[in-house]
Amino acid sequence: MRYLFWLIKFIAFVMLFGFAMHNANPVTLNFYLGYAWNAPLALILLVFFVLGAAIGLLASLGQVIRLRRELLVLRKEKRQVATASNSNAEVLQPPRDAL
Repeated sequence: MRYLFWLIKFIAFVMLFGFAMHNANPVTLNFYLGYAWNAPLALILLVFFVLGAAIGLLASLGQVIRLRRELLVLRKEKRQVATASNSNAEVLQPPRDAL
């Protein structure tokens, strides 16, 4: 299975590399106020793909931070419950349907 994934990755790389080589002609990207950028199409696509991925990661960063804080609070509560109960008491188990 691992070799199949490597084969798929290699085929995708070859296809994308071929796309980049066939689109090496410079294109002009026109911005507002008369600004323009001349670069190969593959480079422009790569830059905007990376920018989109970075913006997506930044957009999800707030949710990740909130969930980590909630996890820390829940772990702290679990630790307090475990220390408050006797050492012979039953250890907290996750619900069976969550497994």
